[in-house]
Amino acid sequence: MPRPTARVLTLLELLQSGGTRTVAELADRLGVEGRTVRRYVDQLIDLDVPVESVRGRYGGYRLAPGYRLPPLMFSDDEALAVLLGLVAGRRTGLTTAQHTANETASAKIRRVLPRHIARRLDTLLESLAFTEQPGEFDTPDAGVLLTLADAVHHRRPVSIRYTDRDGRRSERTLHAYGIVAHAGRWYVTGEDARIGEDRTFRLDRIVDARALPGSFEAPVGPGPAQRVLSAFATAEYRHEVTLRIHGTVEQIRARLPAGIASLEEHDPAAGRDRTTERWLRVELRAERLDWLPPVLASLDRPFVIERPDELRDLVTALADRLASHARQGAPHEEPMP
Repeated sequence: MPRPTARVLTLLELLQSGGTRTVAELADRLGVEGRTVRRYVDQLIDLDVPVESVRGRYGGYRLAPGYRLPPLMFSDDEALAVLLGLVAGRRTGLTTAQHTANETASAKIRRVLPRHIARRLDTLLESLAFTEQPGEFDTPDAGVLLTLADAVHHRRPVSIRYTDRDGRRSERTLHAYGIVAHAGRWYVTGEDARIGEDRTFRLDRIVDARALPGSFEAPVGPGPAQRVLSAFATAEYRHEVTLRIHGTVEQIRARLPAGIASLEEHDPAAGRDRTTERWLRVELRAERLDWLPPVLASLDRPFVIERPDELRDLVTALADRLASHARQGAPHEEPMP
């Protein structure tokens, strides 16, 4: 690469680092004279890079917003961070870009990565594990996401068309409090204006969002993330479960987080903190109960099942199976030749 071209790219990288750069500073960093810096700036402008001149004592050059994205100059660590973000976002379902856009963006960065960085990236990707399988979750429409984000920021009502898990379609007016990413999906939480109650909606089930005139007051109390977790914990499911568990809040939350269960003291007493062992009432709702007995066993804390009886039967069956396995002797092994 000719040295002048390399210096033009270096100039672009310096400007992309932010702020206003004086001609003297740029000349010193590039090892050229001031008039050469001005010539390099003209070359960037010819390439439609939005460089603007700043007058005054502390004037110089800076990048301005343009009508298209100029070439970006990344350090090795920056390129690696962007690429990992694209990979992780695609794997967990939290990227809002179309699949093709995600793939082409990743390919562009990988093509220009230095070989030693590319090898490090391949090694890292081979060692990564994800709790969710690729493509398991639908990704929200970018336009819907941006419309909702604008409604949250400006406290404006928004009309959404929504399809629930049973396939029922409805149109609602939402006072959106916030957008939350949780467990591989995007959610919006807010007040359903028609019924005057808080609701949580999956973004990938919103087929259209449109801003409406007017405004609303921001609510007091829990933030959007806590509201989403509370909505999960109190949602309608097939089974309603009530337990009493003796332990600390931390011990119980390690196996039954806020997104699954709600906690309250069975025998409240003043002055107790989260590290004090005591009886806590645990309530949750679930479509299935078969996952709960192993969770209760892993807690290794005294517990009482208040409801349902079906869960009590499942726990007893698990205990019987474990006891049966424990009573069995080691299998007979043939001696090694």
